[in-house]
Amino acid sequence: MSPGTKQSAPGVPAPRQTNQPDRAFIHAATISGLAEVEFGKLAAQKASGRAVKEFAEHMIRDHSAANDRLAALVRTVGIAPPDRLDEEHKAMHVRLQQSDGAQFDHAYIQGQIIEHQKAAQLLQYEIGSGENAELKDFASDILPTVLGHLRMAQAIAMEMAQQAQADVPPTDREKRK
Repeated sequence: MSPGTKQSAPGVPAPRQTNQPDRAFIHAATISGLAEVEFGKLAAQKASGRAVKEFAEHMIRDHSAANDRLAALVRTVGIAPPDRLDEEHKAMHVRLQQSDGAQFDHAYIQGQIIEHQKAAQLLQYEIGSGENAELKDFASDILPTVLGHLRMAQAIAMEMAQQAQADVPPTDREKRK
């Protein structure tokens, strides 16, 4: 608990007084959600594969709804959430903008796997360590969706890897067999 936190009892934040772990969750979850929508919009425009475009549309729809729900919760606790991407996500956005075709699809999906793994860990942390019941409920409700997105991204990555392998011409040695 941060110094100066109003307490209802020793070590217990007063009602509607958000502790530091919950504040960190709000910050990280907000940035993650913003990034998912931004990257999804970019992928909806630039992706070359149908599965990647459909995945991007899922990200825009599902994460926009989660972002709206989180924003409503954050307003009730009186914290100003971030309203733009952090440096890490800005750099990833630039890398995605600079790629095209299959290279874009691969970079986007690999990034989505990593981002959804991080998001799942963040949600699990809030479920186990958060103190704000509404934020914990939010994390519990959103976790299955995030895990579903992770599985979707992994399946698309596997499909792309199999397709890339099928597109590789056989080597001279393989031709002699």
